[in-house]
Amino acid sequence: MAVDKNMNVLIVDDYKTMLRIIRNLLKQLGFNNVDEATDGAMALQMLRVGTYGLVISDWNMEPMTGLQLLREVRADPKLKPVPFIMVTAESKSENVIAAKEAGVSNYIVKPFNAETLKTKMTSVLGDF
Repeated sequence: MAVDKNMNVLIVDDYKTMLRIIRNLLKQLGFNNVDEATDGAMALQMLRVGTYGLVISDWNMEPMTGLQLLREVRADPKLKPVPFIMVTAESKSENVIAAKEAGVSNYIVKPFNAETLKTKMTSVLGDF
């Protein structure tokens, strides 16, 4: 099944520049329906009212971290199936393990480019 590039993608980061970078990378890959949240709580609210085919979230945010957001998403039967890619500047193995245990779909370490994002998205969504 082909990936629907018109699906809604939610990007979550408390750093506006990073939101812009990820939005631009998604645009390069053909994904234009992108919503932004600046923290996990805002993202959770948006996920509960909207329909998203993918979440790309930063790890380090206040007051709700990306890991807390991931746990909330996976605990919600309606949101549980949504693919979730975690973005972080830290490649600590304990973080990767914690994210995997919480049900992350994939993991990207900053900095990254469109090719890396596409590879991670393909592993989660299928070829596009």
